Amino acid sequence: MTALTLRGVSARYGSRTVAAEVDVEVPTGSWLAIIGPNGAGKSSLLKSIVGVVDHDGEILLDGTPTAAFGSRERARAIAYAPQTPQLPDRLTVTDYVLLGRTPHLAPLARERRADLEIVEQVLGRLDLSEMADRALHTLSGGERQRTVLARVLAQQAGLLLLDEPTTGLDIGHAQALLDLIDRLRAEEGATVVSSLHDLTLSAQYADRLLLLDGGEVVASGTPQQVLTRKTVERHYDATVEVVRTANGNLVVAPTRAGRPAAPTE
Repeated sequence: MTALTLRGVSARYGSRTVAAEVDVEVPTGSWLAIIGPNGAGKSSLLKSIVGVVDHDGEILLDGTPTAAFGSRERARAIAYAPQTPQLPDRLTVTDYVLLGRTPHLAPLARERRADLEIVEQVLGRLDLSEMADRALHTLSGGERQRTVLARVLAQQAGLLLLDEPTTGLDIGHAQALLDLIDRLRAEEGATVVSSLHDLTLSAQYADRLLLLDGGEVVASGTPQQVLTRKTVERHYDATVEVVRTANGNLVVAPTRAGRPAAPTE
């Protein structure tokens, strides 16, 4: 089963194209990471799937063109977490996560008991129950990121679009968040499409990678196929080592070119 298909998709702002002629198929339950240097078009491509950025080409969800979806129907099918979500300070964690239930409510209707139960379950799974009544502005960076993820999960969509979900997190919190996403993906059968700056994390969590540079797809495939030293250095203008660890993980590490040798005694 294919959850998401892009056929010749070009994301654009007016006449300016920022991601061009993207073709990709994302199997149900898999994780695709969209990677690339700054300004490559990663976020814009995600936004075109959500429908907040214009696009040419065809986007299909479970084989159905998104052009056939109404806005509420699309919101039930796709849950999206932007890179810099707006978190109103005065809302509590529960209030914010309840926003994920909006696509399932009739116009002007209030949340039902079933909606509150779904939110309560999501908060519990993300270890946020004790913070349910806290205002958003009192949360730490990691707590805020988990709260955003909770809102996404409360939406109960089959496709999760996560734009740089680890932004602002240290390595421990970033790893914990991605572990959580991966565990929930396995348990719920959801499909994940994310943009990620960290190539090592991309390699260790995603099934496949899509590398954009200058708005064009320059590589696509498994992490081992895409993250070669030659490819990374060419498109990131960086000097790196690509290492496979003893347990099979792929690590992309920057190296300092021309570093003088350490003095000897």
